[in-house]
Amino acid sequence: MALRHAVLAALLDGEYSGYQLAKTFDIGVANFWHALPQQLYAELAKLEGQGLVAGRQVVQETRPNKRLFHVTDAGRAELERFAQAAAKPSSIRDDLLVKVQSADLIGTAAVIEQLTERASAAEGKIELLGTLLRQLRGDADEEEFLRHGERIGPYLTCLRGLAFEREHRDWCLRIADVLRERRTTHAER
Repeated sequence: MALRHAVLAALLDGEYSGYQLAKTFDIGVANFWHALPQQLYAELAKLEGQGLVAGRQVVQETRPNKRLFHVTDAGRAELERFAQAAAKPSSIRDDLLVKVQSADLIGTAAVIEQLTERASAAEGKIELLGTLLRQLRGDADEEEFLRHGERIGPYLTCLRGLAFEREHRDWCLRIADVLRERRTTHAER
């Protein structure tokens, strides 16, 4: 997947400025695709040049003018082509895992600290995603929303992000405990 597809998918819900798109990425898309604001602005310019999004200028009296972008028919067609292509298997690239792999030989104090920090960050994301899920479904309970909600794609990706963050938090806490226990046990020998 390229950033272009994530941007096109985010713009399906309406018109967004670059700033609003960055906020949308921060909250809803970041659980499956990370991008810096400058990457998003550059991608919007490329997509507009290719006719996959269209932008319009909005004049504001008390603020600088802004541009709002929306997906064009060509952009929707590109997303349809992307959706039909075979998906590549996901893979993990995480420097913390390299540190855990090496922990037996390099010492564990720093690794335990980083695992604890990562678990704390995951907890924050769990809270954020839970809030977002409640906002997306409104007054409906989850099963009702999944059966009858008008637009469930963002909800489904948030569910995946929530499951990932919960598992990641639990793994980090468990591994930190394992390393602490091993350090104590080995110190007693």
